[in-house]
Amino acid sequence: MFYGAIVWDPWLIVSQIVCLQCLYYLALGLVMALVVGTRVPRLTLLYLFDFATLTPRTTTGWCAIASFLLAAAAGAGFMLYVIERAKKCLDFAATLYIIHLFICIIYGGWPATVTWWVVNIVCLAIMSLLGEYLCIRRELKEIPISRLRASV
Repeated sequence: MFYGAIVWDPWLIVSQIVCLQCLYYLALGLVMALVVGTRVPRLTLLYLFDFATLTPRTTTGWCAIASFLLAAAAGAGFMLYVIERAKKCLDFAATLYIIHLFICIIYGGWPATVTWWVVNIVCLAIMSLLGEYLCIRRELKEIPISRLRASV
């Protein structure tokens, strides 16, 4: 696909959102299992979607915060392959965290702690900025002309 041509493809956008959301939750679940799962007797969805688990008062809360930060970095890596465009990274990262907010509201109610909001806003910033950085690095790579010229 040429990047100069603007094509409105809603199915592509929806499939990218779903794919990125699934990959993010897969990464978050794996990181939670490795970091938080060693500290708790039973790892449940409570640690992914309940705002009360993100607390700086306990070691387990700090581990959950670290898991969210690591999953945001992994999400930026997923953006490199799923989204591929630097100017779309903020849009897709914001969409991911808005959907996460709605899931958290459905699961445990409105997030009432400042810690939850700070962690998720920082994660949004990490995912969008790191995703943009990675995509820009890929977009600015040199195109090897010697291979093209040799085949002509």
